[in-house]
Amino acid sequence: MNTDSAKLVIQSIFSGLFILVLCAGFYLFRNSERLFGVDPAVPSENSSARSYSKMQVFVIWVHAFFLSGSLALLLH
Repeated sequence: MNTDSAKLVIQSIFSGLFILVLCAGFYLFRNSERLFGVDPAVPSENSSARSYSKMQVFVIWVHAFFLSGSLALLLH
């Protein structure tokens, strides 16, 4: 396998990963109320705890977005 085909394989993998991360972000934004809304089974949870959980998930998503995007574009 020469370097051009290896470069194409790696770029394809990270481009696919970037698209999956974009889809995951769209799903998170679209369903954030359902995912991070009020849970009647946890009465001691307040709005700040829910906001903190939501912020943690979105910070991880932003990191995955930038990492996969930069790796997809790295080999251009």
